[in-house]
Amino acid sequence: MAEVSRSGYYNYHSEKSKKNRMKKEQNDKKRFKLIKEVFEVGKKKYGAKQIKMHLKENMNLKSIRRIMSKYGLVCKIRRQDPYKQMLKADQNHRVHKNHLNRNFDQQSPYKVLLTDITYIRYNNRFAYLSTILDGSTKELVAYKVSNNLKIDFVLDTVKELDNINLPENAIIHSDQGSHYTSPKFSKEVRSRNLLQSMSRRGNCWDNAPIESFFGHMKDYIDFSECKTLKDVELKIDDYMYYYNHQRYQWKLNKLTPIEFRNQLKAA
Repeated sequence: MAEVSRSGYYNYHSEKSKKNRMKKEQNDKKRFKLIKEVFEVGKKKYGAKQIKMHLKENMNLKSIRRIMSKYGLVCKIRRQDPYKQMLKADQNHRVHKNHLNRNFDQQSPYKVLLTDITYIRYNNRFAYLSTILDGSTKELVAYKVSNNLKIDFVLDTVKELDNINLPENAIIHSDQGSHYTSPKFSKEVRSRNLLQSMSRRGNCWDNAPIESFFGHMKDYIDFSECKTLKDVELKIDDYMYYYNHQRYQWKLNKLTPIEFRNQLKAA
């Protein structure tokens, strides 16, 4: 009984203390079961915050983290996108000023549009995904998939904006990749009265929300199951619907992007 008082020792081994510990253990097991169900739905890629937003039971973050640690639930860590180094602007193309300066959230739907391209590896091949994300609501507004890097699929992504009502003085922000410095891209942007903005060279933080979006998407989708480009497209279609309509986000008042967009419009 070294370093333990006599009263403390007997209190620990009392019937009441044993029952309390047993009750706590049973409660932990019940909570672990609920947490694990959400963890599995999220393909073992949900952290404590995502789990809390999906849980119907009122459980605080501290408890969720404690139980995840206790039972060894660890979400998978995404890998950095190596393709970014390949998207360099041509010297003959025009680099635009950074009008955004990381002011992504302007509490107005479609006021700030973030666009980017990422690669997708499948069946020993590559597909390419062009996207446009709303900086305020995090809604995925438009996207196109291609099996090559010709500029057409990027221009087609911009054309998808014709399906929404853009506010005056809306901004479209990108990196300095050759697709976005292209005169063809600038022409499509100008025809929709969008102000073109660009990140500083090599600074991923200037377009952080869309980088984060790609990371979460690749965490969630298992592209190794895909055999054809059509398989890739179907998986992306399913994810985009899930992301916009079902994926709760902590920074959106625990709402989905569509719910948060509707909330802003109603305000």
